[in-house]
Amino acid sequence: MIPRWGLQDRIERDGAGHGSTVRQAPPTAGVHAALFATVMALLVAVLVHVMRYLLLIINRNSLLNWLVADAAALLSVLASLAAIAAVITYALLLTRWLIARRAAAFAYCGRSESRTPWALRIGCLLPPSAAMVLAITFAVILGAFGHSPSWALMFGCVLICCLPLLGAVWALVYVIELAKTEDNYPRLRGAIWGWWLLWLLSSVTSVFASVTSGAQDVQGIANNTVAIIVAYLLALAAVIATAKVYQGFERKPVERPAHRWVVVADDGTGAPKSAPAVELTGEEPAA
Repeated sequence: MIPRWGLQDRIERDGAGHGSTVRQAPPTAGVHAALFATVMALLVAVLVHVMRYLLLIINRNSLLNWLVADAAALLSVLASLAAIAAVITYALLLTRWLIARRAAAFAYCGRSESRTPWALRIGCLLPPSAAMVLAITFAVILGAFGHSPSWALMFGCVLICCLPLLGAVWALVYVIELAKTEDNYPRLRGAIWGWWLLWLLSSVTSVFASVTSGAQDVQGIANNTVAIIVAYLLALAAVIATAKVYQGFERKPVERPAHRWVVVADDGTGAPKSAPAVELTGEEPAA
């Protein structure tokens, strides 16, 4: 019986050749639980920030009670922290899965893994992490001035923060290499490219929302709230697209070939003979 996911006991040799280490993939139930938690955390974050935007609209005509305003601000911070924690946990689990899946696929094909585990982790996790660290740093620096930054300054900050995202292409390369090794790339091409483009757009939008979070005026805060809502919605779409890629690989275990060939035994009868002609000699063939 072929297991549903044939990676649990695969052996992966490290790039330095210092022996073998067992790489155990995260269980499917754990990945699904992390997906559910991430989706729910992002949905809650979207709803909380939509509520905050509505309160900002109400505050334009009537002054809000300080308790309501502080509660809304606290809820938005807690919801953002929960969403960030859920996304990071989901990314770590999927990186573990990618490392184990690649090890199993290359071992099944009789080839050695061309990437070290640390290279896979850095290529998948470092670009978005570095971009967000830069964005938060710039947001803190701009907020220390006590006034809203100019659009030119914000554009420059976003451009600098998005430079680490140029390395995000490695995650795409790693997944495409895995799909080609398993002979799955034609089937998963659309899902892989859709996932990567959504993930890249979500990262850029999150950087912009982080940089513009230092706004002090009411309109600037409202604009930043809308940017945060859009960033969370794109992150939700990227998470769902990532789950589709994961399920696309999981539908076919490594040990199961992508194509099945049916061998038909030769019974020795050969090709069927033509039926004898029914027309008399010299007559035209019947229609």
